[in-house]
Amino acid sequence: MYVVCKEHVEIALDEFVDEYEGQAPDVYNLKEISFTAWNAPAKCEFCDQNPKYLIV
Repeated sequence: MYVVCKEHVEIALDEFVDEYEGQAPDVYNLKEISFTAWNAPAKCEFCDQNPKYLIV
């Protein structure tokens, strides 16, 4: 699972595909989803920007 800004979506997609042997991830806009037992991190996993996407 990756929580990333717009600039780092491609990197997260590449890492996901490498890690899960070619499986395509689901990409969600953080503004359009919510989970009762999970809050998105305050920063992108690759930089200090606000995250915009959840990749699972």
